[in-house]
Amino acid sequence: MTVSRLRNIPGIGVDRMGDAADSLHDAAILRLENLDTDLRPPPEALADTHAAVDDDAANSYLPFTGQVALREAAADRVGRAAGVAYDAASECIVSAGGLAGIFNVLLSILEPGDEVVLTDPTYAGLINRVHLAGGVPKFARLEPGADGWRLDLDSLAAAIGPRIKALLIMSPSMPGGFVASHGEWRAIAAHCERHGLWLVYDAAMERILFDGREVIHPAGLPGMRERTVTVGAVSKEYRMIGWRVGWIVGPQSIMHDVRLVSLSNVVCQVGIAMPGATAALTARDDGIAAAVAEWERRRDFLLDALADLPVIRPHGGWSMLIDTGSIGLEPAEASKLLLEHGKVAATPMTNWGPQADRYLRFVFANESVARLHDIRERIRQSWRL
Repeated sequence: MTVSRLRNIPGIGVDRMGDAADSLHDAAILRLENLDTDLRPPPEALADTHAAVDDDAANSYLPFTGQVALREAAADRVGRAAGVAYDAASECIVSAGGLAGIFNVLLSILEPGDEVVLTDPTYAGLINRVHLAGGVPKFARLEPGADGWRLDLDSLAAAIGPRIKALLIMSPSMPGGFVASHGEWRAIAAHCERHGLWLVYDAAMERILFDGREVIHPAGLPGMRERTVTVGAVSKEYRMIGWRVGWIVGPQSIMHDVRLVSLSNVVCQVGIAMPGATAALTARDDGIAAAVAEWERRRDFLLDALADLPVIRPHGGWSMLIDTGSIGLEPAEASKLLLEHGKVAATPMTNWGPQADRYLRFVFANESVARLHDIRERIRQSWRL
């Protein structure tokens, strides 16, 4: 019998799609189902990771909250983005990846039954972690439009109830590439201040912004430094998925509890991965600008190639959504047909939020434009459109 904490956790779907594509052993399949990228990490990160394998100091549990140099680099990275200062010793903890950091923060702030507002659609793994931490997800709708996603501020206000403890916001978000505007961040901050809420900010893709957008860090808004906990990682921006290194940066008032949870959960991070992560954060050229330009090029190619289909324009991130429900195809069936007849692996967004189950996700971070050149024809063959 399933234990109670798992009853509301159906999975994320990406694992099943990845397994299905892997089982075919066909290099012609376009891998649009999972957040991977073919772009390389910073050279300094690779060099320092190789060196760490032979460094006995890196083969250690200590320090439990992360290597000092990495904590200093992460605290500086978040502080510069927000325009505020953080103390690396008391306000930064290294986590075993960004999602482990988010889970540890949720465990630090939630009592059973406390509610957490997320955007809809959003990554199923965030929803699942709210459940695992004993929380109850509530949703603020993202509305698709001709120029992309916008946050429905009335829906946000309606989601704020007496049991709300936190807002968990990712910007750019998965899976649709929503990027919060100044006005949307101000509305989020106003609810946090008015109701005494935490803002858990998933900054995994913070700088992966398109169309000339600039980073807006919510901790830099008036009154928000003491309410914002930022969780970042080297996985996306720095193209270092396999390192599993993230960071939690927030006010000292909550970080003691986050430290206790961190010590009781994963305990410590991958020792040989942290020097490479530090090198990425401190590199003279971290390669993010060039990577974003390439990801934006791939996004633009897909938007043009699929212009006659109901694709919602992402403003950042690694993926976009297509509303297959509006063309009479359930996303699961659309995904099945694509893999069988078009050699395209794509994940249906079932359980990624109340309104997400009409969408199919295309990840554009892992396939070049040259590989994507016939995507529209593959879709035609699969869906007869």
